[in-house]
Amino acid sequence: MSEPHVHASHPDIAKRLKRAEGHLRKVIEMIDTGRSCLDIAQQLQAVESAIAGAKRTLIQDHLDHCLENAVGSLSREQRQPIEEFKMITKYL
Repeated sequence: MSEPHVHASHPDIAKRLKRAEGHLRKVIEMIDTGRSCLDIAQQLQAVESAIAGAKRTLIQDHLDHCLENAVGSLSREQRQPIEEFKMITKYL
């Protein structure tokens, strides 16, 4: 069995996802009780934002730690494509 793959950011990611879970429960409750579409859409936006933030944090953390460990020490010139890749992923 392999060792757990845990990063320092994982507790924050779990917190964001729990917040999204709470927002999603609220959306379902709002639909069940006949709340306005505007209210529901606003709450759905909160769910999307929480999940997107969690995903962004996970990907950035992975790149900052796992990718760094995989490539090891490189010259500044060799690192340029890696640094550009890390920067462009912020637009995901």
